[in-house]
Amino acid sequence: MARTALSKAIESAGGPKALGRKIGISSQAISQWQECPPLRVLDVERASGVPRHELRPDLYPVTEAAPTEGAAV
Repeated sequence: MARTALSKAIESAGGPKALGRKIGISSQAISQWQECPPLRVLDVERASGVPRHELRPDLYPVTEAAPTEGAAV
């Protein structure tokens, strides 16, 4: 099973307790998330280093595609 951006963020922050402490909510609240809530995206990004466009691509789409290797620029 592929790791979700949310699980990556939780792990990067040091686990649900650590992420909860960093953003000011309980680890129990975090454990109920299926995806990062819109009002918490920027806090989770700041606490974990996982970019907002990975956490919620529906809210923060990538506007520019990075050039692919070997592509003419």
